[in-house]
Amino acid sequence: MKFSIGGPLKLAFRPWVEGLENIPAEGPAILASNHLSFSDSFFLPAVLDRKVTFIAKAEYFTTPGVKGRMTAAFFKGVGQLPVDRSGGRGAGEAAIKSGVDVIERGELFGIYPEGTRSPDGRLYRGKPGGLARVALATGAPVIPVAMIDTEKIQPPGKVMPKLMRPGIRIGRPLDFSRYNGMEHDRFVLRAVTDEVMYEIMKLSGQEYVDIYATAAKRQIADEAKAQKQALKEAQKEAEQAQKEAQKEAQKEAEQAERQTEKDEKERSDS
Repeated sequence: MKFSIGGPLKLAFRPWVEGLENIPAEGPAILASNHLSFSDSFFLPAVLDRKVTFIAKAEYFTTPGVKGRMTAAFFKGVGQLPVDRSGGRGAGEAAIKSGVDVIERGELFGIYPEGTRSPDGRLYRGKPGGLARVALATGAPVIPVAMIDTEKIQPPGKVMPKLMRPGIRIGRPLDFSRYNGMEHDRFVLRAVTDEVMYEIMKLSGQEYVDIYATAAKRQIADEAKAQKQALKEAQKEAEQAQKEAQKEAQKEAEQAERQTEKDEKERSDS
């Protein structure tokens, strides 16, 4: 990935990087990043000398057809780990186990605490499950990362990227050893996650929204649906009003025509 994609990616987009010295030369660490674009998982590993393993949704590995097989081969080739996000608690446990396995191998584990891409470029509340539990279960340092402007390069739904320079800010490692043995305490998990999200916010400069990105996406979808329904109803009302106006105009024209005929008859009789 670094040679076949990373090199050309850096050459074409020339990403700028701050805080590269905060990435350890060896040993495990968790890279916790904001998530603006599909391309985040390519730009971050491309600028690092070490391999970064992310967890990826299982659909990337199970989609049928030629395109699906090519996508699966690509994600397997770059070492991404499939996780089924539809299985509720079981899916979350699988993601945590995958992260712990990566850390125990002494590698870098990448995770997006928001759980999904930001729908509007703002930073959303971090989910306390994966990030905090992997950090507390392994004792690995958490390194906050901020991707800058990647959503402008490849917004959701866009296939062809726009050539511009993205940025990557890497913060100092965070040590949560004070919480050792408390990985099942939900208040501790929340505190760890919020601390990491605060550091990401400072690095990225994003506006913070204290709701989950998944909830925001549902809200945006519901609003779009409501707007579409309102537009449909408005169009229907406009069409009805137009029909009534046409009927009224036709009625007035007929009345005027009858009045004209009446006037002409009266003149003829006189």
